[in-house]
Amino acid sequence: MATNETPSTREPSTLKPSVCPLDCPDTCSLSVTIAENRVIAVRGSNANPYTDGVICNKVTRSYPEFVHGECRLTQPLKRVGPRGSGRFEPVSWDKALDLVHAGLSQAITKHGPQSVLPLNYAGPHGELAGGSMDRRFFHKLGATLLDRGPLCGAVRGTAYLSLYGPCPGMPPEQAREADLIVVWGNNITVSNLHMAKVIKEARAQGAKLVIIDPKRTRIAEQADLFLQITPGSDVVLAQALAAELERRGALDQDFISRWVSGFEPYMTEARKYDADSVAELCGLSKAQFHSFAESYANAQRVAVSLGNGIERGHSGGSSLRAAMALQALTGNHGRRGAGVIAKPGLASPKTTDRLQRPDLVPPGTRTFNIVDVTDKLLDRDLDPPVSALFIYNHNPVCTHPDQNRLKRALMRDDLFIVGADIAMTDSMAYADVVLPAASHFEYADVYGAYGQNYLQRAKAVIPPVGQSLPNTEIFRRLAARFGFDDSLFQDSDEALMDAAFDATDSRLGGFRPSQIPLDRALEMTTPEGEELILCKTVQPETKSGKIELFSEDLEQRYGYGIPRFEAVPRDLPFNLISPSSSKRTNATFGGCDASRGRERVEISPVDATSKGISDGDPVRLWNARGETLLIARVTDAVRPGVLYSPKGTWMAAGASGQTINALIPNDIRTDIERGACFNETFVDIARA
Repeated sequence: MATNETPSTREPSTLKPSVCPLDCPDTCSLSVTIAENRVIAVRGSNANPYTDGVICNKVTRSYPEFVHGECRLTQPLKRVGPRGSGRFEPVSWDKALDLVHAGLSQAITKHGPQSVLPLNYAGPHGELAGGSMDRRFFHKLGATLLDRGPLCGAVRGTAYLSLYGPCPGMPPEQAREADLIVVWGNNITVSNLHMAKVIKEARAQGAKLVIIDPKRTRIAEQADLFLQITPGSDVVLAQALAAELERRGALDQDFISRWVSGFEPYMTEARKYDADSVAELCGLSKAQFHSFAESYANAQRVAVSLGNGIERGHSGGSSLRAAMALQALTGNHGRRGAGVIAKPGLASPKTTDRLQRPDLVPPGTRTFNIVDVTDKLLDRDLDPPVSALFIYNHNPVCTHPDQNRLKRALMRDDLFIVGADIAMTDSMAYADVVLPAASHFEYADVYGAYGQNYLQRAKAVIPPVGQSLPNTEIFRRLAARFGFDDSLFQDSDEALMDAAFDATDSRLGGFRPSQIPLDRALEMTTPEGEELILCKTVQPETKSGKIELFSEDLEQRYGYGIPRFEAVPRDLPFNLISPSSSKRTNATFGGCDASRGRERVEISPVDATSKGISDGDPVRLWNARGETLLIARVTDAVRPGVLYSPKGTWMAAGASGQTINALIPNDIRTDIERGACFNETFVDIARA
């Protein structure tokens, strides 16, 4: 940026502490370089001992541009062109809020408050930005409720809860003491970076590493055993392994007797599978299977790290439950280094109901699954219809399945759309009114985590950019417009932080949540101050008090009391998978320089040859839902029949005006939670 200032007249830079809010299990502590109220650089800090000064390249590379770049929203906007055209004009905040009030009020007058639908997901993960004053506002308004988890995370979470209940799992640092680490469906170098250091330290002490993934990731290249599994078949591998370990006498019968329920019905299903099944359905050799079984049987302390990738297929819930069940069957709980690395953040003493106030919800209010939103928007018989949509903390056009159908839904003439975001995303282009939201560097928040067990707080490090406002202030002002004069709608951000966690909990060290020191992270142990060890210091919180391999709840709700494999018919020759990107977190940073240009798709040499495709060729992927244009990367990192392209690209990255989300089905769902099946995407490919 051009400037007439000389170095001697510029304000000197300063370092300020912060926390990364992105949808990632690690929740890193940050050190931010600030000069002239601008974010100049972002680095890791040592405040959080788990993340310990290391952060991912995407945060370092893209955050300054994300906060100050050309896509940043700095003033309220009113649409003046056709919907989706991107033609807007600036308006004042007062005018923008008047327009929002009028649009929502019109929907409520005509169809009632449930005709308003908030559409948000996991843009920022701070307790305030992620869900506080906004939830209070929509609850009081009487808007339709949204079940957000089925888009990502709910299947994995419900799988865990079905076995263990809402108790914290194994913190990742404890895996340093494992003698076998299994990383299953988790590309840790892209989306769980600090697990790599834990693995390195464990291997230095002799631990073996097994990676199970359809793609040969960077960490897979370091593995003692890499199992390049057919997408969606993980439950077969896990249940076949359980049966094989039983045949070898490697199940821990004493542990099972004390801590496990549902053993016999589970094993009845598992015994249907063996090495031949694994070869046929998982695409693994018998030698690989037996090597895995031998490693598991001989290990004394197995740590399993399960990623969200497993849940992205129809049998995803069953696969996750079966992988976790192996730890119960072999007695890999009750000691350091043995366990399932999942949900350690449940140790935090959250008081979410006090923060979000679900008691304000009118009785009988309906709830929509977030993956059903497109169907609901297009359902002309829905009563009441969705007449007003409020999109925030989310870029649904670039993250939901069946992109073209969602875009058609957003083009409804009778649908009033409000958008609030940091950047002008593809979704914001459909809004009637766009509200500029502050980035997390511009407000205070408190941060729990879902992948580690530390609690952190951050203050604003720069003033709000332009006229942007924090989510909390946006919804305070909207509450006032609607006449919500209860004191709870005037709570300050400090009061909201204090409502998010129990300040009387001894693990907060006497600090109110709003006063947690900025230069350190508070470790969440057991309430008694002991380290988190399931079946020792932490007890399963199921109805039986045991690890439940048969789930009565999942049987009643979905018919999957026991995990089982169900293949999805393939109608085209290639299975497209779309895991995390090294350039984006979901769609965040999708408008930054690193994501410009066409995204790549990885194809095996065998498939490339059969299709006449060379490395670097422009290619077209298509199915009945749509098509997208990508650049081919020929590599044996993917197996024949599988294509890989990372998720979260924006439409500008493809000349077709579509991303890979245009190809992803919305009518295929996971076995539990009716979640999105991103990895059940079948396509064809050709040179463009």
